[in-house]
This record gives sequence, structure tokens and C-alpha cells, in this order.
Amino acid sequence: MTTIDLNCDMGESFGAWKMGDDASIMPLITSANIACGFHGGDPSTIRATVRRAVDAGVVIGAHPSLPDLMGFGRRNMRITPAEMYDYIVYQAGAVEAFARAAGARLHHVKAHGQLYNMAAVDQELALAMARAVKDLGGGVQLYALSGSCMIQAAEQIGTPAVGEVFADRSYQDDGTLTPRSQPGAMIETESRAVQQALGMIEQGVVTSLAGKTVAVAPGTLCLHGDQPGAAAFATALRVAFAERAITLKAP
Repeated sequence: MTTIDLNCDMGESFGAWKMGDDASIMPLITSANIACGFHGGDPSTIRATVRRAVDAGVVIGAHPSLPDLMGFGRRNMRITPAEMYDYIVYQAGAVEAFARAAGARLHHVKAHGQLYNMAAVDQELALAMARAVKDLGGGVQLYALSGSCMIQAAEQIGTPAVGEVFADRSYQDDGTLTPRSQPGAMIETESRAVQQALGMIEQGVVTSLAGKTVAVAPGTLCLHGDQPGAAAFATALRVAFAERAITLKAP
């Protein structure tokens, strides 16, 4: 039996500014990555999103970012490994506290935006991230780009890790994600997202934007909540998985 987790970034609204359709998407996923305040999210939004996840039976993850609220965490910053460690522990701690207050626990950590991209290719930053997640204790898992420095770092120091692949992002030849600034970075049709997801789950490969076959090891599949029509994408994926007897389950 084939099993996959479906994760989505949640709780990215901030104050009066709204992002995503969390209410529609939450019942369709198995893992929620909840923004921690550095790129989106605020205390009330974190609390409400944790409650929504608990009510839907969705596992709770922290979605830490670079301190870049104005740029939604998608701008590059030069940081040290020590800063990486502190950013992860500080932000994950906020979501962990709200989870505990709701009678749940923190299940995983998945970095957001440029923090994720930087750790995917920088071994020292990846080690700092993996060490931070390990030090959180309680078996918290690191969701990390399949085949990246993050996975290697987690394996090196014994941090539980889950390889992540993306339904709505295109890939480069080296297995990294196409930068959002480049044409074709986002997959904008449900059919293409389903096709890519099935190829990764069933065959362990994805075709890069340039046409190269890239090997992946999927444990969790990401769908972005800020993508237009994200709920429809999630529904299409669930229908396709049901037809192929692919079970949705958090790791």
C-alpha cells in the first residue's frame, strides 16, 4: 500500500491582512505548517489555526521564516548558523506552546521560503536547522526538501526527517525548486500538479523545468495555501490518490 502525507502552509494571515483559504484547505490535508510570526501569522492567528488543525485531525507543524514580514520571508538574508538555530527554536516554541495549550503537540518543523531554500544548499545552515529541531525533543520531525543538504544534515546528527516534494512547484536539474522570480516556477493547473505528484509518489522521479529526470524520495507532498485555487488543487490530488489507492497519512 502506498502512503503519502499532504502538507500545506497555514496561518499566514497577519492582523487585518488575510492570506489563503485555511478553512477550506484544512480538512483536505494531513499536516499543517503554521506560520510563527516572522513572515506571517500573529498570536491570535496561530491559536486559531492550531485549533482548526486539532478539530480536523491534522498534525501540527511550525513554519519558521527569516525575520522578513514585509517580504513574506522570500527575500535572501545573510545569516549565521547560530542565527538559524535561534530562529528555528524561537519560532517553533511559539507554535509548540499553542499546541500544548490546545491539548496537542508539535509534530514537525518545516522552514518557509528563503530560509528553506538557503538550508537546502548550505550544509552549515542545514546542520544548524537539524540541530535546532533535534533539540526541541519529543520526536519532532524535520520536513525537508528531498535529497537536499537538510536531509543529509538530519541523517548526520540523528534528527528525524521526512523528504518533501512539491505538487505546485517546478524543479531545477539539481533537484532544487525553481526560484519564484523565474517563469514556470509555479504549476498553475490542477492536471499538471496531479501528474507531477503521481510521478513522484509512484515512480520516485520528477521532470525538471529543462526536461531532466530527477530522482526524489517523497515522504510528504507540499501544496501551497497561498496558491490561487489551492483548495481545488487539494481536492484534485485527493481524488487522484483515491483512484490509485494511495493513502493519505501523516508520517
